[in-house]
Amino acid sequence: MADSGNRSSPIAEWFRGRSLLVTGATGFMGKVLVEKLLRSCPDIATIYLLMRPKRGNDVRMRLDELLSATIFDWLRKEHPEALNKLVPVCGDITLHELGLSQADQKILADSVSVVFHSAATVKFDEALKLSVGMNIMGTKRIVQLCHKMVKLEALVHVSTAYCNCNRQEVRELVYPPPADPEKIMQCVEWMEDDLLATITPKIIGNRPNTYTFTKALAEHVLVEQSGNLPVAIVRPSIVTAAWKEPIPGWVDNLNGPTGLIAGAGKGVLRTILCYRDLVADLIPVDTAINLLISVAWHTATARPNNVLVYNCTSGSLNPIRWRDIEDIGHELILQNPFSDVLWYPGGSFKSSRVMNSICVMALHMIPAYIFDIVARVSGKKPVMVRVQKKLQRAVSCLEFFTTHEWQFTNDNVTRLMTHLHPQDRKIFNFDVMEIDWKPYLGQYVLGTRRFILKEDPSTFPAARSHLRKMYWLHRFSQCLTVIVVWRLLMLRSETARQLWFTILSLIFRIAQSVPRLTQRE
Repeated sequence: MADSGNRSSPIAEWFRGRSLLVTGATGFMGKVLVEKLLRSCPDIATIYLLMRPKRGNDVRMRLDELLSATIFDWLRKEHPEALNKLVPVCGDITLHELGLSQADQKILADSVSVVFHSAATVKFDEALKLSVGMNIMGTKRIVQLCHKMVKLEALVHVSTAYCNCNRQEVRELVYPPPADPEKIMQCVEWMEDDLLATITPKIIGNRPNTYTFTKALAEHVLVEQSGNLPVAIVRPSIVTAAWKEPIPGWVDNLNGPTGLIAGAGKGVLRTILCYRDLVADLIPVDTAINLLISVAWHTATARPNNVLVYNCTSGSLNPIRWRDIEDIGHELILQNPFSDVLWYPGGSFKSSRVMNSICVMALHMIPAYIFDIVARVSGKKPVMVRVQKKLQRAVSCLEFFTTHEWQFTNDNVTRLMTHLHPQDRKIFNFDVMEIDWKPYLGQYVLGTRRFILKEDPSTFPAARSHLRKMYWLHRFSQCLTVIVVWRLLMLRSETARQLWFTILSLIFRIAQSVPRLTQRE
């Protein structure tokens, strides 16, 4: 990976000597953002990272953990001094004044020029109280801090393309909120958790989950409370593995399509509810990050009069449909098999909820119980039923997005492209028209294998050998199923019995004729 920082880049040059604040730096997008800024804008002064202590680790230890990620290997080797520009700041977006000390508040207020706010809970089924605390109140606290920053030139808020999923066409503007954010914040503060969980479906209304609901409210809070702050909103759709950088195919979580690839590749996911002809709006993580950085530069230099929204999506410009993901993904998984697959990868998307439920029981749950029974008998720990139940919960959260389609406008994104210097179009490329989906999915499968399942390329020969065994076991089980079903039919039908014996007789005669034919030759 070559250093893409370049003095002829107006964006990189603009970031020279400036200090930044990044929230959510330990998340998927946050890691890529931090790495990209250090590599492509090498003259940045300081990047402050808002971090909270976690599992007994203080923020310094969490920074070390962040930098141990594979994507920082190049910087560690070629420009280790760049990592010294990262300064962890102890804080928490769920706490009053972000949990910052007065000293840290003063440092940030006096020195920060750009804020990237990506901290949020992205769990679709998160409890409403926590989702409100992080996504809405956290955003409100960030805005309050930004009002104290004397050098602030851009606040870039990471939203989601699906915060307005109740609309079929989603334009680049902030829509009226589905509820009053202030009342929702007050509600979750005093209401008991059990009662709140009970009435959550009523509160979120036509939104499919607490994530899309609270992200919509967060946008409204941002606009209402930002005043004259230089604010921009970026809305990525389904964020997926890296396209080109920092490492093609890099991914660090099982969210979204990554979980589908891992489950299908291991043979444990064989059916999901999905309308194959709909557009799957994927956006590689590096594409989204390049747009974020470009938006920050444009917001600071152009100083728009209003809050600009950027729909970071691919569906209207370079669509890929779920059927393509199914067909190409299956082909690529067989070409690049995962190690120790539990069953031969197969299955299909189902457009019928009833048929999908039947297949879940037949292809997921019953085999899982059989696996666990065998495990108990052999003295091993039964885990497959638990794995399948967890998998089904994750898949059910995706169903809304695999059975609906949206038309996202991208006018602001395409317009921004025209403002970029040719060098910046290369370094900070967010042109989704350039993505060739089949090679990209190939990188995605390999990235899932390498970075999520931790399977080294040296295991390919053993994986292919095991896959061949699983193929014949799969075919044998299919034949056995047909025989069992046919035998059951025979008990009820005289015609079926006669046909069964005719077939057996024919097979027997063919088997007897083979030696005679061999002798004649």
